[in-house]
Amino acid sequence: MSSLVGRRRNVPWIHRWSRQMIGAIAILGAINTAYITITKLSKTVAACPTSGCERVLDSPYATVFGLPLSVFGLAAYVGMAVLALAPLAINPEQNRKLRTTLEGLTWRLLFIGATAMTVFSGYLMYIMVSQFVSKYGAGGICYYCIASALFALSMLVLTLLGRDWEDIGQLLMLGIITVMVTLIGTLVVYAPISNTAATSQVTASGNTGPAIANTSSTAEIELAKHLKQIDAKMYGAYWCPHCHDQKELFGQEAAAIYPYVECAPDGVNSKTAICQEIAPKIEKQTGQNFGFPTWEVNGQYLTGTQQLTDLATKSGYQGPRNFKNGA
Repeated sequence: MSSLVGRRRNVPWIHRWSRQMIGAIAILGAINTAYITITKLSKTVAACPTSGCERVLDSPYATVFGLPLSVFGLAAYVGMAVLALAPLAINPEQNRKLRTTLEGLTWRLLFIGATAMTVFSGYLMYIMVSQFVSKYGAGGICYYCIASALFALSMLVLTLLGRDWEDIGQLLMLGIITVMVTLIGTLVVYAPISNTAATSQVTASGNTGPAIANTSSTAEIELAKHLKQIDAKMYGAYWCPHCHDQKELFGQEAAAIYPYVECAPDGVNSKTAICQEIAPKIEKQTGQNFGFPTWEVNGQYLTGTQQLTDLATKSGYQGPRNFKNGA
């Protein structure tokens, strides 16, 4: 008995608590990504001290396979929490063999998961710095993204230090394979997104964003003319994918007619001062942070991408409603 107690006392504290710490960090990461997912699906703006969170989280880089990237992050963190904590639910005194087998398996899966998440988060940090911080300074920082990257790195460190790895060579080989697969997969997934971002047009007076692919029918054009006539406005930013979605609903011809207010400082014909002036009024009426796009129609502020039929109804439009690009 004394020798057993001695062996237990000699186990480093980090080995005794590593799984609990990894599980706790994974839960924090799940909360972080769940919040982002909720704001994305509800089309609200995540609370943030700067506009950087909105810029990054509303960019094409934050959507993969048509879903918010945070959905995949949430699944990854939940998986890591399960891998870290599940073996602890097995009583080692009653089923030591199963506990030992499960611990050995989950440690390797934890290492693979933490390595892949760290590499992927590192790539996202590169995107944030090169595409946003380099242009907007502190206004390009996504604090939720930084938190997620730190969570991933912390789990990797705890995985490496949380147990005695007997075969370091095998672990190193496993890590190299994981890094290579993750990098290749990441580059394949983001290649189309990078190509789309590269199509953004830049003129002498500023950025205009990606070109509009859809064309307009008579209904979209007449609605755009009506919105202009009643002095309705759409506040947006060239880098905002939801704003681009709205423009695609109108189509090329109609989008050139309706009154669009560019809020990004480096956007073409920027009206940043007007956006800053109107922001408190929008937030007071809607109870939400000022985000893009926001419509101002007959004194009412409408947040998010609007269906053309809704804009027609709320603006008192009486023309044709057989919209080509959206109901």
